[in-house]
Amino acid sequence: MNHRSIRGPVDLSMVAIDRDREEARPVPLLGESLLPIAAIYGPNASGKSNVVAALSWLCDAVSFSFRFWEDEIPVEPFAFGGGHALASEFSVEVIIDGVRFEYVLELDRERVIYEGLFHYPEKKRRRIFEREELELKLQRGLGALSGTRELITHRTLALSIARRFDEPLVSEFTRELLSIQNLGHAPRRNKPRLPTGAYRHSSHRSTIRWFEEEGNQLALFDDNELGGEFIGVRQQALALLRLADLGIEDVVIDRREVSYSELEVRTQRRVRLVHKTSEESVPFDLDVESEGTRTWFALIGPVLTALRQGSVVLFDELDASLHPTLSAELLRIFHSPVTNPRGAQLIFTSHDTSLLNYLNRDEVWLTEKQPDGSTRLGALADFSGERVRKSQNLENAYLHGRFGALPQVDQTALLRALGLIG
Repeated sequence: MNHRSIRGPVDLSMVAIDRDREEARPVPLLGESLLPIAAIYGPNASGKSNVVAALSWLCDAVSFSFRFWEDEIPVEPFAFGGGHALASEFSVEVIIDGVRFEYVLELDRERVIYEGLFHYPEKKRRRIFEREELELKLQRGLGALSGTRELITHRTLALSIARRFDEPLVSEFTRELLSIQNLGHAPRRNKPRLPTGAYRHSSHRSTIRWFEEEGNQLALFDDNELGGEFIGVRQQALALLRLADLGIEDVVIDRREVSYSELEVRTQRRVRLVHKTSEESVPFDLDVESEGTRTWFALIGPVLTALRQGSVVLFDELDASLHPTLSAELLRIFHSPVTNPRGAQLIFTSHDTSLLNYLNRDEVWLTEKQPDGSTRLGALADFSGERVRKSQNLENAYLHGRFGALPQVDQTALLRALGLIG
């Protein structure tokens, strides 16, 4: 809460409501099943991107607070109603090897007010560490974390410090949290300053790794997991790329010399996609490909990495550069236990209502802009009034305003400004 347009508490849950389908993955210790997809819909400026950005902010905070938060904490509070005077709060829960972990954080621009990491072995809550201001309490037997007390400051997260010590409970949680990948358009404002375009090219680099020489790569799945029908990872990446353009035959990665001045010549990696016609094959530089093809290429690495690790991918504005057919194919990849056996999760925002035809009611979330400018997030499955049936045509119902979360278009002011009405 109190992050950008999110003023009060909002909860995004991946817990399944309808468990009687293969997409819902049971977690015995939790007593629930988890979903592979959460889709967030709503009008422009309703706060869809800010829901995704809140999780990204928390991941970046854990990564960078120890090194970069010396002068102030880069919180982004709600701009109205005294939000700057209030603390911001974040909470995330993840499942690691079937065990639930919970991380809670409260802070403002000047200090960390509260921070706690807990886990639930045998369904009972146990503290790993808990911190109020500079006072840190540790679970018994975690002496390896005692050095955290010496390094903690008002503007440093205890988790950022503790992750540097050899304590499996902390290491496992931070590894899971920091494996979350953020794609799309939502800016991650509290990152240290990097050259323009660095984030976009970093996702390209993630994909390039999957097209390097076979011997330098890690397999998506082990041979024994696929019953001996193992396909090389380069072929997996290439097959995924070909979904975007049936004319793509191969990917060529080489190096070329680029002159920056008379005295400075650098060697850069060059990526070209080989297009095949009925008569010949021609390689094209990645930069001249369509925006949709380049976007699809950039997400191949993060998606394959998530499928391999069973981790989370965030994608703001999924439909901005992808054809609806490709977006739907991405949903199928995450839905299927065959292509997603480790329970990787995709959380995305979109305006593309056609994707609702590929989603279950418990995978859809709706944002609305409140009169005070804040964001309200609601689950479609819990929508007030008539309970949404599993067989409901979600796209048709959404477009007819059954669930709200549609833009309210009023052209009166525009027509008056144009002098078309009095």
